[in-house]
Amino acid sequence: MTEDAATLTHDGDVHQVAINTIRFLAVDMVQQANSGHPGAPMGQASLAYQLWTQHLRFHPGSPEWPNRDRFVLSCGHASALLYALLHLAGYDLSLDELRNFRQLGSKTPGHPEYGHAPGVETTTGPLGQGISNAVGMAIAERHLAARYNREGFPLFDHHTWVFASDGDLMEGVACEASSLAGHLGLGKLIVIYDDNDITIDGGTELAFSENVVQRYQSYGWHTLEIDDSNDLAAIEAAISAAKVETGRPTLIRAKTHIGYGSPNKQDSSSAHGSPLGHDEVALTKRNLSWPTEPTFRIPKEAVGTFDGARRRGAELESAWNDLLGRYRQAHSQAAAELDTRLTGDLPVGWEGVLPHFQPEDGPLATRKASGAVLTAIAAKVPELLGGSADLAPSNNTFLKGEAVFSATEPGGRNFHFGVREHAMGAVINGMALSKLLRPYGGTFLIFSDYMRPAVRLAGLMGLPSLFIFTHDSIFLGEDGPTHQPISQLLSMRSIPGVTVLRPCDANETTEAWRAAIKNQQGPTVLVLSRQSLPVLAQTLERAAEGLPRGGYVLADAPNGAPDAVLLASGSEVALALTAQQQLKSEGVATRVVSMPCWSLFDAQDAGYRDSVLPAGVSKRLAIEAGCSLGWHKYVGADGDVLALDGFGASAPLAALQQEFGFTPEEVVRRVKAMM
Repeated sequence: MTEDAATLTHDGDVHQVAINTIRFLAVDMVQQANSGHPGAPMGQASLAYQLWTQHLRFHPGSPEWPNRDRFVLSCGHASALLYALLHLAGYDLSLDELRNFRQLGSKTPGHPEYGHAPGVETTTGPLGQGISNAVGMAIAERHLAARYNREGFPLFDHHTWVFASDGDLMEGVACEASSLAGHLGLGKLIVIYDDNDITIDGGTELAFSENVVQRYQSYGWHTLEIDDSNDLAAIEAAISAAKVETGRPTLIRAKTHIGYGSPNKQDSSSAHGSPLGHDEVALTKRNLSWPTEPTFRIPKEAVGTFDGARRRGAELESAWNDLLGRYRQAHSQAAAELDTRLTGDLPVGWEGVLPHFQPEDGPLATRKASGAVLTAIAAKVPELLGGSADLAPSNNTFLKGEAVFSATEPGGRNFHFGVREHAMGAVINGMALSKLLRPYGGTFLIFSDYMRPAVRLAGLMGLPSLFIFTHDSIFLGEDGPTHQPISQLLSMRSIPGVTVLRPCDANETTEAWRAAIKNQQGPTVLVLSRQSLPVLAQTLERAAEGLPRGGYVLADAPNGAPDAVLLASGSEVALALTAQQQLKSEGVATRVVSMPCWSLFDAQDAGYRDSVLPAGVSKRLAIEAGCSLGWHKYVGADGDVLALDGFGASAPLAALQQEFGFTPEEVVRRVKAMM
């Protein structure tokens, strides 16, 4: 451990010494950074201490041990609490990193970030996301247990623990996810609710007067209460009772004092989001019988209180590894499948089942092509599972022949998320964090707005979550502008780390799915049409090579010497090809470029990009039934964009095409105007 731990001692009850060590490490972190949230860690310290030292299954030497418990600090603003716990528990997080709290390049950013420090299970901070991720983590445990556990071989048997705040439970995403968790009976999900009656604006009574316990009871949760969050016996009793309940998730309401021990700031909003100040830190330390100097003090007995948990975790992991070895002997086929997941590999031969489509098969909506591809892949990739936010027949996301995941059927691979788009996104991220599942979720592209925060966090964490968005343009028709996306495609493209694929036909859809399954470094968004699209002969020859590069020449001018370039994605590619033939008859040679993914195209070397969009051809027209913003970087100053920067209308497809100018005649007119 640290030098401080080896040399410093402190008189008093060992449990209180450890709890105050946690408190004042958090206080000192925030004070030194002159930035952060000290109040919640001060109030939650006793709860965290009892959980981490007596119940949480973890092994700092193997932080990704598959059967560890998950601890999610949903109120991510209390990050100093988590960093103090990780350091004291023996994770590879040095005291210098605590001293560098909120500083550039540290492993201790202002809110916990997945991948920065071992033991941080998910990125939290946007309130409600952590508890919703935790629902996905609990689902993953249930599903993996159902698939792999055998009598005498409980390979997956762990809990998911959450610390959540008033703010977390106000957020709509948390309400959606908690409702789903109760419906699914996720008995190994335990949430400790930090009820401190304080928000940034003041007391929670300003905007929050509901009975949270009764609300969670109505969700189908088991509920418990701790009246004094510094009473270790009461905390122990509640946690133990929660673990006994296996048929329902548990909410433990813990009455806490934000800024506990601060003479002037306890139970006030001033303790929430700013340092206590040097004078108040000194007063608080004296009030709790803690030396004022040096800062970042760690008595050796505080470290010692975590010894039992560390030893227990090491023993549990060792026993689990032995169990896995015996499992490989007793259940070799299931073990081989599990080992493939544990190594992060994909099953051998999975690409061989990918379907290819012929032009004579007739027009096919890319959402329907996606359903066919998904079903084929799922037969070979058992970790692929998911569902829809009450739109499975429209999104084509239901896996035929597979059961529906439920409280009584945890092995099911189909999910009914209900009309809960935001929760669906966050739950999918939680499932993906297991590293043993490839979850997907579907809805209409317009409703991606409801789940954008979850997609953004998937990009930030580099999670291989899969998002299927159908009904991708005004051409969904009669449902009208309330359901017709305009800016949503650009919105998804603008999120760093997210691969957005809008295929132009069934064969590009196959290749989009191939790219999505191979992409394990971040989320993939598939954007698919409601309406039928022709199966293009050109994609049979070129999509397999071209789509992974984001943009490629689909149909070239004679001798590869175009007068103008037509760029399009999705359903508008077929429009570009029709216009190309009309322009040819009028003596204008054009190249049609399919652009299913901007980010993949931008990642290609300059030579490839220039080969697709030659610098010598400045007359370029981009065509997309969405907003024009973003296309200008490809068409340049001499180019044009046929797009839609207003709202759509309720009408049949053909009428919308005519009304908004997505016709071959309009494309021809614009190209000739440029010429």
